[in-house]
Amino acid sequence: MSLHTPLTPPKCLPRRVAHLDMDAFFASVELLRYPQLKGLPVVIGGGKRSEDNALLQAHADIPLKRIPIADFPRLADYTGRGVITTATYAARQSGVGSAMGLMKAAKLCPEAILLPVDFAEIRRYSRAFKDIILDIAPVMEDRGVDEVFIDFTEVPGGQREGGRVLARLIQKTILLETGLTCSVGVAPNKLLAKMASEFNKPNGIAIVFDADLQSKIWPLACRKINGIGPKADEKLQRLGIKIIGELAQKELDWLIDHFGQKTGAWLFDAAHGQDQRPVVTESEPVSISRETTFERDLHPVKDKAELGAIFTRLAEQVADDLRRKGYVGKTIGIKLRFDDFKSVTRDQTQDSYVSDAKTIRQVAGQCLKRVPLTQRLRLLGVRVASLQRLSEHENNASKVPLEHINKAPEATSCIASEPGLFD
Repeated sequence: MSLHTPLTPPKCLPRRVAHLDMDAFFASVELLRYPQLKGLPVVIGGGKRSEDNALLQAHADIPLKRIPIADFPRLADYTGRGVITTATYAARQSGVGSAMGLMKAAKLCPEAILLPVDFAEIRRYSRAFKDIILDIAPVMEDRGVDEVFIDFTEVPGGQREGGRVLARLIQKTILLETGLTCSVGVAPNKLLAKMASEFNKPNGIAIVFDADLQSKIWPLACRKINGIGPKADEKLQRLGIKIIGELAQKELDWLIDHFGQKTGAWLFDAAHGQDQRPVVTESEPVSISRETTFERDLHPVKDKAELGAIFTRLAEQVADDLRRKGYVGKTIGIKLRFDDFKSVTRDQTQDSYVSDAKTIRQVAGQCLKRVPLTQRLRLLGVRVASLQRLSEHENNASKVPLEHINKAPEATSCIASEPGLFD
């Protein structure tokens, strides 16, 4: 070849992005332990209960898979304030679903078997399926314990049949090595891939191309667009817009007039299947928080001691999370939900970064004083935001004083000497 022969530029491959969602992940992990429950309505939620301990103790001499189905605790017998984490597809057919109160779910599907969440097992299987994906397709964005985005564009097999070949390989490998199924959507971008992963659940694969927008996307309800919540959907319906195709017919200026510059422009792009977000392999958390829903509504005065102990524990848990994950934060806040289900949040930004339980509790307590405590509480939460990695913060120590780092072992005794929280 002549030295002067121009090189042919590499062909630009069409972008292919996958969204992989584990099928009823929490429930599926439990079914690996109790295979005799497959095909039955099973609900995962609530805390560790005496019924579960009693079940295991009563059958300590036999394998878990041989425990009689009749001996498992039932949803009909549950009393408390817990919510559903997930449910098997058999249970979902009765109308129960994630985030529903267990007492409400008991009315819809009383015969469902109720199991607690085993977070250690969930984390173990979460790491396992993600490691499998990374061995096959290294550009992966972690979106939580049970879902990821994967860039298929330049991975071998990522272009074949629009990504179906690679999706099938990942699916089969996860099933072979973990016993779990997943659903995969492959599309030109993250927005459409997320929608596509819901098309053929469970254990399905859906492929979407640009040319499929009108036939596969536009007939869907606007709520199917990730980012359109109940309030936005309600407003769209008031404006006569129920499906994505109707949203796509609206002019950009019209959407901006009704929803504002940023949201209007985003709605216009989403309705036309446009999304330029990259698959991000590393992302920083926006905040670290802990919250708890009480078994019964607690009164700010009558249950002051119990609330104070819970608040202390939440502050310590957040401090421990910060330390384990290597972060410090400047903004400390609280979340309250009252017995009428109304929620309020308050936060306060400090001059310096902190991570110890004592400071978190003190500042959160100051936030609490800005809320009228006249109603019973059903939920309490503590949050730290405006995060910075501890390593980065230490590198800047000469410019910004490092305060309150790694003092958590002293936190409990220090907090105990503080004035009452709910005065």
